[in-house]
Amino acid sequence: MATVVTRVRRSFSTHWYAWAMVLPVVIVLAVLVGYPLGRGVYLSFTDANEANVGRTIGVNRIPATYQFVGLDNYWKVLSGQEGHFYSRLTWTVLWTASCVLLHYALGLGLALLLNRKVRFRALYRVLLILPWAVPAFVATFSWRLMFNEKYGVLNALLTQVGMDPVDWLGDATLQKVSAVAVNVWLGVPFMMVAILGGLQSIPAELHEAAEMDGASPWQRFRHVTLPGLRPVSGTVILLGVIWTFNMFQVIYLLIGQGASSESEILVTYSYRLAFQGVRDYAGSATYGILILSLLLVFAVFYRRLLTRQEAATR
Repeated sequence: MATVVTRVRRSFSTHWYAWAMVLPVVIVLAVLVGYPLGRGVYLSFTDANEANVGRTIGVNRIPATYQFVGLDNYWKVLSGQEGHFYSRLTWTVLWTASCVLLHYALGLGLALLLNRKVRFRALYRVLLILPWAVPAFVATFSWRLMFNEKYGVLNALLTQVGMDPVDWLGDATLQKVSAVAVNVWLGVPFMMVAILGGLQSIPAELHEAAEMDGASPWQRFRHVTLPGLRPVSGTVILLGVIWTFNMFQVIYLLIGQGASSESEILVTYSYRLAFQGVRDYAGSATYGILILSLLLVFAVFYRRLLTRQEAATR
């Protein structure tokens, strides 16, 4: 212990300027991330709700009466007693997998097209990146108007070709399809830009050598392009999973209060526990910590898998 303290003091005296530059960032992260996270962990071990938390009514201060319950909240959720976790976890995993798969596949296809020398390539890049530049809540509300059963553009087009209007945001299955479509529209530009950068970092000599050896376009794509994109692909897929797993705004803003129990993902249900009806702060915090834990476990195993693949190809 004394050795550690000595090293810290020596580092501080030698690199005091670096410590001074980092300190404001550490304070901001502690206030904006550390405290809320610690508070959430604490609440997940209590029975805190709207009725027993401390609050002020006029000039009267009502003290908190919630109690520490240990792992009871986690047991109720993970054992199935709470009744909502596993069904929403299944849909959340399917939602994440389908969105990320479509993000990557469409982004890769568009990146391959834009990596070629075609006329108006710069214009196409600007047009395709526009969905990423539009704020997510603005884009989601715009799509909600287009999905409107009575006045939406999509139903107007269906009516023009003699089909009946569709209640896109009223049916549970169509809610899911609509949410995936909107999230794919929002997420493809990021994948496209990241993969396009990865494509341009692959040396042209590798493609030329493969072509001279008689490799077909598919063989060059499989054995040159995809291995060259592996570092970029690993990063964007990991980010895509984390962002999509927690994509609150698309589900909540697109479907809103009309979201059926089948259409909610874990993060929107956690929000509903904390801010709608009888507010269950402990239950919401428990869901939040479980979401964080699931993503941490996935990130660790995913990075280990990528590391093993890289080691195997060397």
